[in-house]
Amino acid sequence: MAIAKAERLMNLALCLLGTRRPLSKRELRESIEAYLEAGSDDSFNRMFERDKDDLRELGLVIETVENLDGETGYLARRDSNRLPAITLDAEEAAALGLAAKVWQQARLAGAASGALQKLRAAGLPEDVDPYGAHGALEPRIPVHEAAFEPLMLACRDRRPVVFDYRKANAAQPAPRHVEPWALECWRGHWYLAGWDRDRRAERVFRLSRITGKVRSRSGRFTVPVPDVVTVRETVASWAGETADRSARIRLRSDAGYPLRAKATAVRELGEGWDELEIPYGHGLDAWLVEFGPDVVVLEPAELRADVVDRLRAVAKG
Repeated sequence: MAIAKAERLMNLALCLLGTRRPLSKRELRESIEAYLEAGSDDSFNRMFERDKDDLRELGLVIETVENLDGETGYLARRDSNRLPAITLDAEEAAALGLAAKVWQQARLAGAASGALQKLRAAGLPEDVDPYGAHGALEPRIPVHEAAFEPLMLACRDRRPVVFDYRKANAAQPAPRHVEPWALECWRGHWYLAGWDRDRRAERVFRLSRITGKVRSRSGRFTVPVPDVVTVRETVASWAGETADRSARIRLRSDAGYPLRAKATAVRELGEGWDELEIPYGHGLDAWLVEFGPDVVVLEPAELRADVVDRLRAVAKG
């Protein structure tokens, strides 16, 4: 459905941009296959008015003109829809080129390559090669989850979605009805921030825990989208970044380097184990579970119990 509408809008835009005189509704209907397939005049009129409004919302300047016979016609003059010249200094061009390089994965690679070609035409200096190997570090944003693209489009188009989501401490996934706000990459994982309609609260979802397909739903958002959605800060707080307590864990000597980086104290226990003191906050149990048998929680008791519950859920599911 989304592809059919996009194709119909593109055809209408091309007709309006390609004509030298205003085209009537009748002429536009005869020129666009999707309009010919409309079941009735009323159906066509509703479809055409929606498409015209959508194109105007996207920025296309459509003029309405009446001819000598009183018939209304439409056209989009090229001079009214031409973008001004784009000028970029070296720093701006390099930053945009670097952004294009980051997205050389998944189905975003084609769009990134096309964007880079436009940047070249707009003034990206030839000596700035964002795809070249200019250093030991190469920026990448990994996108492995199938849910990423439909959620990215849903965030852009402000479309509600539904998907099956398996919490870390649950054996089976459950449906979630969400108004998606923004996607954020944090510690190598992608997260979605949005409004959970069933729980009537803001929630953060890890994309790797979404099972099955993401399905779009009709209708508008029921709550306003925040001006700035700080997914990174929210996820960080869940993982103990803003903790005001401490926890003691045992960790294998050759494992858990992210945990070691957060540790406030480390003591060697011998026989391949170390004891660490780490900040403890909401969500630390979910993070510790990711390290599997390399981590043993010593205290507090409630953290140990939460980790055990999550491991049991994983074993069942």
